Amino acid sequence: MDLKTASALRRLRLVSAPEAVSFLLLLVCSVLKRTTDFNAVPVMGMVHGVLFVLYVLFWADAWNRAKWSLRTAALYFVLSVLPTGGFFAERKLRREAEDAVVASRARQEMAAKA
Repeated sequence: MDLKTASALRRLRLVSAPEAVSFLLLLVCSVLKRTTDFNAVPVMGMVHGVLFVLYVLFWADAWNRAKWSLRTAALYFVLSVLPTGGFFAERKLRREAEDAVVASRARQEMAAKA
């Protein structure tokens, strides 16, 4: 995995958890708006909107650079629209990055031995 691909995956991973948190907070604010006088929906809506747009931009970049299959790309997109999906996306992306590092080190060791 080249440096640009690793960076794209890292950006997507770093925005996925905050996007999930903002989605959950927006849901809580929506409930509070309807049950109390507390209305933070406009603020949380904007925060979540910005994070969601960043997630989609980083998702498209990662899809392009990592050469994901349509199924993998669709999975990461679907995870972005589920309330806790960002947490699962972050965990899966972290594992993918760790596997890439292990594979890269194995290739380096094989090249050094040859």
